Amino acid sequence: MSQEIELKFIVHQDALAPLRTALDTLEGEHASARNLLNIYYETPDLQLRRHDMGLRVRGDNGRYEMTMKTAGQTIGGLHQRPEYNVALESPELELARFPTEMWPQGLNVDALSEMLEPLFRTDFQREKWVVTYGESRIEVALDQGDIVAGEHQEPLCELELELLEGRVEDVLSLAREKLLREGLRQGSLSKAARGYHLARGNALREVRELPGMAWLPKASLEQGLEAALTLALCHWQYHEELWARGHDGAARQVLHSVALVRHTLALFGGAIPRKASTHLRDKLSQLEEALAARPLDTSLPWSLKSSSAQLALTEWLATRGWRPWLDTKMRNKLDGSFKRFADTHFSRLAAELKTAFSRSGNEQAGEQLLRLERCLDMARILAGGYKEVRWQPWVGSWQALADAISHGRVGDIEHTRRQALAQAPFWNHSGQH
Repeated sequence: MSQEIELKFIVHQDALAPLRTALDTLEGEHASARNLLNIYYETPDLQLRRHDMGLRVRGDNGRYEMTMKTAGQTIGGLHQRPEYNVALESPELELARFPTEMWPQGLNVDALSEMLEPLFRTDFQREKWVVTYGESRIEVALDQGDIVAGEHQEPLCELELELLEGRVEDVLSLAREKLLREGLRQGSLSKAARGYHLARGNALREVRELPGMAWLPKASLEQGLEAALTLALCHWQYHEELWARGHDGAARQVLHSVALVRHTLALFGGAIPRKASTHLRDKLSQLEEALAARPLDTSLPWSLKSSSAQLALTEWLATRGWRPWLDTKMRNKLDGSFKRFADTHFSRLAAELKTAFSRSGNEQAGEQLLRLERCLDMARILAGGYKEVRWQPWVGSWQALADAISHGRVGDIEHTRRQALAQAPFWNHSGQH
């Protein structure tokens, strides 16, 4: 087994020429483009997908390799997944050659082997550079081709930076210092994920409202911070893909994601000094200004302002860029209970909202909308300390008020205001367990 760590970018056709110029200036080993054929296998009931596994056979000039990628994590376009590789004599599956410990408990490998069939394929040319950067050896690959699933097809043009040995920090630095430019955006979806979507009929992806954070039992404050930033980044990248394809409403969700990052930094400001996020906040500000000026511009997802801000967040999160700025007191805070933190801050949010909406009046409510939206973002982060059945009614009632105000439903504002204020606390008032 090996641990694959790679950073992926989607490349716009207009960026190919300047990107290739930058790649050719890298010092290292260069390999000319080779034709690669990858066939991905799955069962009719998607057993592998349900286990977050992906199986492919790759053909490369008469040589074949069978690869299984298993569950890992993705931070922005930075993918970290265990993978198992087996050389083959022919492009035929031989599942018995994978190690037995790779398989999820209870999965019948023999039965699985009988059900597997080709689901989609990726046909592309790969050109590679292997460079030494910082303390690391990094493979840089430029892939151009197509993803094909039955009658559905979409172009593939990606830049991947894979860590061969060394530090993930060097992968991020190489991208930021040498390769990032107009026409690149981080890709959170793997080739396999895109292929699965095509195989399911290539339905138009829908705009999603920001969810509450998933329950984090016994999480530390630092784990809560990481989960909140990951939520914002995932929401951002999902809607950036839709925005780049011209989907109405996606840009607003991107802006909401950026706001969520800011609200996260404010919420955790008592544990992390403001100077730790100076560079990140500067990049976010530049993107917010561009979004405000050009909210319908579908070229913005490909802009350097967008990719720089997203890479800054990915790097800050993946390397825990706040840690060098912490003193002992701050480190102890981050080691503390996220649940206790959530109890305390829900009490503060409730008090703030009660003050803001204590008086009736539609004009008064409208003046407090931005405050309400900020409090709702913080509430969705803090929700990670509780099961959804506990926090959802409270957050839902305040969201109903925000919707009534933002959509100008004057007749609903007073009713929803009273309902929200009447919600009983679901958290521990004292902030203790």
